Amino acid sequence: MLAETICSAVSAAGLGIAAITAYRRRFLAAARMAAYALVPLGLVLTGAVQWLADTAFSPVAWVGFGALGAAWLLFSGTRAAERRRGGAQGSRKERRAAARAARRDEVAPGTSGPAASLPRASGKPRTKSGSAEDDFSDIEAILKKHGI
Repeated sequence: MLAETICSAVSAAGLGIAAITAYRRRFLAAARMAAYALVPLGLVLTGAVQWLADTAFSPVAWVGFGALGAAWLLFSGTRAAERRRGGAQGSRKERRAAARAARRDEVAPGTSGPAASLPRASGKPRTKSGSAEDDFSDIEAILKKHGI
């Protein structure tokens, strides 16, 4: 009850100051002050002030906030320890890099993957006995095509 009275008084004082500011022909500032002054009144009317007052003075609520804080500390502490020692399964970046390497190994040169059947930039189809120079010539052709 006291919190609602205080918020209503703050709103009334803010609206009074906004009216004085508007009387001095500073309408933009007066409108901004009126907006700020209506916030506590809106909180009172929605019941948020009563809920907040009940929560702030409730020992059960503070125990709940303490439990949430302890959970957060445990989560962040275990995450920091996992990063520091590398984790049992490795970091997310390491797992992604391993997955990418596995995908590259699936379609390696000399295998019958989707890349083996595509024509090269020179117009010739790939052969199974392609050398490293052939692979780099494809890349060079693409870069030259784009002017790089």
